Amino acid sequence: MSTRHSSPSGLSRRDFLDISGRFGLTSTLLAASGLGVGLTASSLARAADSEQQRRYSTEPQFQLRFGASGFNERNLDIQKSGQLFFARDLEERTNGAIRVEFMGSNEVCNQLDCVSKTQQGIVDIFSASTQNSAGGAPYLNILDFAYMFPSVASMFHFFYDPRSEALLREPLRQRHQLQFLFTHCDLRGLMMGMSWADKPLITSLEEIQGTKNRVTGTQLGRIAMEQLDLNPVPVAWEETLDGLRQGLLDGAETWMSAVAYAGMAPVVSQAVDLRFFAGTEHTAMSLQKFDSLGSELQDQVMESAYAAQIFTQGMNEAGRYEIIGATEHPAANTVFAQNNVRVAPLSDEIRAQAEQLCAPEFNPEPWEQWRERLNAWAGDIDIYKEIHGIAREIPRDIAAVNVAPRRWWRS
Repeated sequence: MSTRHSSPSGLSRRDFLDISGRFGLTSTLLAASGLGVGLTASSLARAADSEQQRRYSTEPQFQLRFGASGFNERNLDIQKSGQLFFARDLEERTNGAIRVEFMGSNEVCNQLDCVSKTQQGIVDIFSASTQNSAGGAPYLNILDFAYMFPSVASMFHFFYDPRSEALLREPLRQRHQLQFLFTHCDLRGLMMGMSWADKPLITSLEEIQGTKNRVTGTQLGRIAMEQLDLNPVPVAWEETLDGLRQGLLDGAETWMSAVAYAGMAPVVSQAVDLRFFAGTEHTAMSLQKFDSLGSELQDQVMESAYAAQIFTQGMNEAGRYEIIGATEHPAANTVFAQNNVRVAPLSDEIRAQAEQLCAPEFNPEPWEQWRERLNAWAGDIDIYKEIHGIAREIPRDIAAVNVAPRRWWRS
């Protein structure tokens, strides 16, 4: 992705840069995210001025650098994963005691290295997928067992559950010095490139087995792909789009809103809804910085994380259908419809076939080494068994927006 900020739709890049030069980039981004579509240069300037005055009306006790990988106001209008919402809510909730410097568009860190730059103290908060962050924080692999989550709703159920403290968050604090705040939730599929544009819509595993596909930074995701004969190939992001366009890669594993926000839609012809492991664009904080805030501001950080989790739960679910078009018959004005991306929904029977081939429940041997390692890191807890069980406590067909929010850090 580009390292430069994209301007909001309907606003020239020159206008956006001029306004951000006058009122600061973070204030302009927060203003743009609050105005939505159809904003003008004059309305953005007024809102950015107001944001800047609000944010600088008091001297902060803490100024936090937020390395948001490739995110900016444009792609957060597509994938509504809550980063700018969190930044604004935290500033307002603390009455300016915390000021957030939002640094997106790969300005200070990218999907693969934001985690290490947070651990090094270069940034205080970061956003990136847990899958890409697993290279620097290997315990995040616990989310990537194949078919551990049967639905997006089951993912939200887990992240809201107080048991996620012992299973996910406390080991991350102990091993990687990270305070996991909130996350977007989706399930990954296979996004096929332009060599599949003229082929019939994919309806079976056999059609995609033997293909060559880009994989992200997840070690466990590669195991799932190997068991499904999807030939995972680690390819740099900059080379992925050309690979999909030219047919050097058949596809790439990711989720559908990532295709839209990351600019992949023009080179994706079919989105295969395999749902074979988690897609979690999370936001986390340096534990050392979190600990330095003191108990009162720590409580406010957690409340803002909770609010951002609820925001993401509702807004991203709506965006998947109304903005992305992540459905078999996308609406005319969605990203998928505009780019002729066909969604291959697959049947429950086909996904069950895939689960039998690659899930630890049915094919345990390939997972044993990683499973033992993660269990030991968690304090000899059978991580897969525990999360697998929690994920099945709610009905399989419940809508994600109907999962009841809970403050996970309270019993």
